[in-house]
Amino acid sequence: MENHSPIRLSVLDQSPVPLGHTPREALQHTLELARLTDRLGYSRFWVSEHHNANSLAGSAPEVLLARLGAETNRIRIGSGGVMLPHYSALKVAENFRLLEALYPGRVDLGIGRAPGTDRITAHALNPHNTFSDEDFGEQLMSLRAYLRDEEVPDTIHERVKAAPFISTVPELWLLSSSGQSGLFAAHIGAAFSFAHFINPVGGPKMVQLYRERFQPSPELAQPLANVAVFVLCADTEAKAQELADTLALQMLKLELGDRTPVGPYSTVQEYVLAPEQRHRLAHHHRRIVSGTPEWVKEELLQLATHYQVDEVVAVTIAYDYADRLRSYELLAEVFELEAASTPALTP
Repeated sequence: MENHSPIRLSVLDQSPVPLGHTPREALQHTLELARLTDRLGYSRFWVSEHHNANSLAGSAPEVLLARLGAETNRIRIGSGGVMLPHYSALKVAENFRLLEALYPGRVDLGIGRAPGTDRITAHALNPHNTFSDEDFGEQLMSLRAYLRDEEVPDTIHERVKAAPFISTVPELWLLSSSGQSGLFAAHIGAAFSFAHFINPVGGPKMVQLYRERFQPSPELAQPLANVAVFVLCADTEAKAQELADTLALQMLKLELGDRTPVGPYSTVQEYVLAPEQRHRLAHHHRRIVSGTPEWVKEELLQLATHYQVDEVVAVTIAYDYADRLRSYELLAEVFELEAASTPALTP
């Protein structure tokens, strides 16, 4: 089957735990979603890192990816992302070299610098984390050296190498919602993903700045970027609106310090908003592309054009897991992705 999609579609799955459900269920849903999107023709399947969160189950991307690789055949798997300041650069390099050895040519190492949690939890993960640009930059350079087997005189890289010793490397991405990591990505010749689903303001300019500052590397001769956005696709406009309203309210609740997991649409109808909260709710709707398939396709094509990228990463959170599956199925259909000719692997 010929692929007619004008852009590539990928997935960022955060393993959401809806109200009344369990983390174990959420992780099983992530596995099922990976198998489905692999079969449907999506390009990448990334998983996120969050800590001390009752509404998201994914706390260790590298562990989850080891299982996801075995569950899928052709889709690239990766982190969206590993929060590097929590860890040693050597350990991250070894984790992803091991994944690359298991699933050669299919592994993306997406790096973030945000805590992915509150500051107290971040301190517990790494008491020496300073959250400084300088320290993060040094970590990135060290990570790159480990991934490349660089022997840098008078440094640790002269004697220590990241195992296993293999001939290929995972594809390195930097993730950002502010643009600063785009400059780091440009400096080291890595790919760049902008999180429009976190910050819907200023992203295209930040991606353009990344392109202008990009320095070619042995792994990447030209700049490579994509954009990640909340996507909710449904069979009817009414259903899509319900899904979008529910997700926007969830984002507002998190902003207000309410950590209750995402609930059914009835929770939206019951929620009383102050005037200033309605303004913030409108802001959160800007982070979401929602509607029926043709409408969503047009909106995503416009977004890709605005960012000047040929890949959109869809982040889909809904109370009902069936709605998440249906959204990805409708997207694949309307974009005419190339479905697999053989079934994806099953447990």
